[in-house]
Amino acid sequence: MKAIELRTLAECWIAYWQAEKSSPDKEALSWVFDREWDLVRNEPLLAWSMILEILKLDTSNKIQEVLSAGPLEDLLDKHGYLVIELVEAEAKKNPKFAQLLGGVWESSMAEEIWARVQAAWDRRGWDGVPVE
Repeated sequence: MKAIELRTLAECWIAYWQAEKSSPDKEALSWVFDREWDLVRNEPLLAWSMILEILKLDTSNKIQEVLSAGPLEDLLDKHGYLVIELVEAEAKKNPKFAQLLGGVWESSMAEEIWARVQAAWDRRGWDGVPVE
């Protein structure tokens, strides 16, 4: 996937989640949900790139909530051993990503991966954890 296609996918993903429920805009963008899931399942490194692109474009609470509990959590659940080092490195250098990681739930990911996620995340702002 070319960088321009990845950016377009990220922009469409954001627009889908910002659109009003049951709106024509949301319906027109519903394909993006299938594409996200396909990437997470079958092309985890592209899914990783998509997650970073989305975060780069939009750090609003609404998008962070869906991004962390959706594709990021699914990616760690399905391909944790493949991506955990990328996740840890990104969390160290990017405070916004560490905060995004704070919204991930254990789901059914391997215990070792979950422990590493917890060691790398910043939970401030999630589930009542104070920001300061």
